[in-house]
Amino acid sequence: MVALRFFLFWILCSIISIRPLFAQNLKVSENHHYLECDGKPFFWLGDTAWELFHRLNREEVTLYLEDRASKGFTVIQAVVLAELGGLTVPNAYGALPLDNQDPNHLNEAYFEHVDFVIRKANSLGMFVGLLPTWGDKFNKKWGVGPEIFNKVNALRFGKILAERYKDDQVIWILGGDRNPENPTHYQVIEAMAKGINQVVKEKQLITYHPQGWSNSSDFFADAEWIDLHLFQSGHGARDAANYQFNRKNLSLQNLKPTIDGEPRYEDHPVNWKGAELGWFDDFDVRQAAYWSMLSGAAGHTYGNHNIWQMWEEGRVPISMARTNWQTALHHIGAIQMGMMKTFFEKIKWYQLLPNQSLIVNENPEGASYQMAAIREDGKLAVVYTPYGRSVQVDFSKLKGDSFEAYWFNPRDGHRIHSMELMAGQEELFTPHSAGRGSDWVLVVQAN
Repeated sequence: MVALRFFLFWILCSIISIRPLFAQNLKVSENHHYLECDGKPFFWLGDTAWELFHRLNREEVTLYLEDRASKGFTVIQAVVLAELGGLTVPNAYGALPLDNQDPNHLNEAYFEHVDFVIRKANSLGMFVGLLPTWGDKFNKKWGVGPEIFNKVNALRFGKILAERYKDDQVIWILGGDRNPENPTHYQVIEAMAKGINQVVKEKQLITYHPQGWSNSSDFFADAEWIDLHLFQSGHGARDAANYQFNRKNLSLQNLKPTIDGEPRYEDHPVNWKGAELGWFDDFDVRQAAYWSMLSGAAGHTYGNHNIWQMWEEGRVPISMARTNWQTALHHIGAIQMGMMKTFFEKIKWYQLLPNQSLIVNENPEGASYQMAAIREDGKLAVVYTPYGRSVQVDFSKLKGDSFEAYWFNPRDGHRIHSMELMAGQEELFTPHSAGRGSDWVLVVQAN
């Protein structure tokens, strides 16, 4: 009897580890501005862990995922057929993903590990942004390929994966750092989307991850299969105006939620020229995040240059890594992204509408460009000033007779210097510090 009870307990634990206890329904909101999970606004806070399936063992996967869950991440972006060596270099358990590089013949040993990773993430309350393949497998460009997809096997591959993960909490991400450049590329992408949708229909969402400084709406603005848009503001320059992508997408007739799915990574060499231009730091991460959120994004993705490739000493870096990935887990930028998510959730970010008319001081576009948004009820406004410049606010844009204003420090998550103000006036607000790395968020709300 004792042995039987132990066996039943072991079976129960195994079931719990394989599937989440409660499935979550993720969908696009009625106004097409954001995502909802079980009827509640869902803040996409992503992390790019492209090599997660390919390079880590299960103990390392658990360490990584538990860390990201503790910091407030909600989406882990990872790719099944990895970028460099994804078809020829085995995973941590010696398994390749495909038999004879045939997309229609999966290696079960490899995919059992993928199963574990997805279900572990789900058990910690996170979705997996699941890329079936990196883009070099259909558009080689600067990658190593080989190009193995055509419209026939792409449809079948999408269908096989969808059958396997139709009951898991995944968001399908096609593309993989590549833009379609000819009819064959479009056929592959459309076929893979069709194969997925034949199985999951509207149960799971699909989007597209383009290459640097590109937008999925450039290629699929009216595609029926794409549920939300991703853009990649990329790693080419400091102060890159990623808000331009949101502005374009908000003007589309076929409106969909938009997210910067790959902004400048923390600890990434600027334009791959670290010795000459330096390395992106936590300020670069924050600037991209707050610019994007206040220009209408449905969430944001963080990235760390060491973590996406899971680099550690003794391992050949895929791209100029310099910090062990386990050390990089604790870089301050990731912690500050959790603070950002908490901040926006408290002020009902999903009701914010971009409104630059709130700012009446000179505000030329550039590194110190100030970004503003007003909540749709008119009773709350937010202004981000990335270099700590003073901001003059026009209170006539808000509703209320009196207001409370305070500064939020995006570096430590603290709220400081609250003040009471009357309606019908303009007010100049000066942050407590200025210059690069001294970004501030001004909040003005009706009493």
